[in-house]
Amino acid sequence: MKIAVVGAGAIGAYWGAALHRGGAEVHLIARGEHLRAMRESGVRVISPRGDFVAHPNATHDPAEVGPVDYVFLGLKAHSYPSCAPLVEPLLGEHTAVVAAQNGIPWWYFHDLPGPYRGHRIETVDPGGATSAVLPPERAIGCVVYPATVIEAPGVIRHLEGTRFSIGEPSGEISARCTALSEAMIAGGLKSPVEANLRDDIWIKLMGNVAFNPLSALTRATMVEICQNPHTRQLVVQMMEETLDIAARVGSTPDISIEKRLRGAENVGHHKTSMLQDLEAGKQLELDAIVTAVVEMADITGADAPTLRAVHAATDLLARTGTSTAVRDAGVAAREAQPVSA
Repeated sequence: MKIAVVGAGAIGAYWGAALHRGGAEVHLIARGEHLRAMRESGVRVISPRGDFVAHPNATHDPAEVGPVDYVFLGLKAHSYPSCAPLVEPLLGEHTAVVAAQNGIPWWYFHDLPGPYRGHRIETVDPGGATSAVLPPERAIGCVVYPATVIEAPGVIRHLEGTRFSIGEPSGEISARCTALSEAMIAGGLKSPVEANLRDDIWIKLMGNVAFNPLSALTRATMVEICQNPHTRQLVVQMMEETLDIAARVGSTPDISIEKRLRGAENVGHHKTSMLQDLEAGKQLELDAIVTAVVEMADITGADAPTLRAVHAATDLLARTGTSTAVRDAGVAAREAQPVSA
């Protein structure tokens, strides 16, 4: 089995290292110091489940790799429409694309029975640009549960979780999903093949759609948001509205709001990925996590007033906050410089 990881960051490098350890031929596509370190010393994984080092091939040039059986996308969803130079050299006739993204995927309505079958979600597939690069028939859905960080170039700290749920948009338990699942299990990961992967998408999205924007707006951690009665109620309302939208498109996630809140609270003083991106001056992953949900509310006729209000505020933050974060970081750096005598 030949696999390429495009965007071998914290999750991509961890996943690729695990599959390499399990016997797959893995090629990591990365850049900068992280790439140099992986080339020289491999991927070092530090984990409560046991540390290990893997030595998959690492390169900046996908043309060196050529067509593979599976492409694992470790990129943020907003990068998908422009990822053709990285992905196209890897695509053969039967190559599957495993999109390890947060939020609503571009393929969501592909092969989904019902009135919205084949509908394009403009937010995540603007003008069909994502589908042009990543045809939905290539897609294998993936819901990522592990938490990982890049501790240093080439060093991945695995914090918790080993589950990568996968599934076909059609709900079929396909041979390509089964083979990939077996490869992940051989590498020490959990990989259920789900007939209703969209339910998993909504379960994870219940937390992301609420905690990510609220944390960016308030600079608060997940536990702080949960323990403040006013923001906790906002989360409850956003989750209720999200479940209503999910039901309108045929999904009924089997989890209660209270259980989802307890899970978030147990994470403790954790900064969401959106807050981390804001503080780092990076583009916020708003479209797939929040804007697409609001678009689905429009499509289905859901009111979703709390989602719409929080989205409006976070959308403005995304347009102004990144440059502000970069400016503030620069000011802080200058203030930290010693004053010459």
